[in-house]
Amino acid sequence: MIDTPTGKQTPMLRLRFDLDAAPAKVWRAVRTPTLREVWLPAGDLADPEPVSETIGREVRYRMRESVPPHLESAVTFRIEPNDTGGTVLRVIHELTDARREPVIVAPANSNGSPRMLAA
Repeated sequence: MIDTPTGKQTPMLRLRFDLDAAPAKVWRAVRTPTLREVWLPAGDLADPEPVSETIGREVRYRMRESVPPHLESAVTFRIEPNDTGGTVLRVIHELTDARREPVIVAPANSNGSPRMLAA
């Protein structure tokens, strides 16, 4: 998670993949709709067109859940060449919907402190 200027944390998932394919080939896979459709269906996207892109380096899409409450998120694909002629693909998926509910972490057991209750 990252801190936003307001001090709140944005839920985020960061993945890194080292691929043998050249950066141009990976870029084509994340940017060409017919190739992207195989692993990221257009039905999962709020809009099949990218929100932003830096050609050959980064592309960002808006996603929308198919079930209520239909929260929106953004997925960013960053492409960098690696030292072996392959590609480092970074996938950053973050919840951007303002309607998101706060995450409440409850203990998984009952190891709380014993308390006496007044009668």
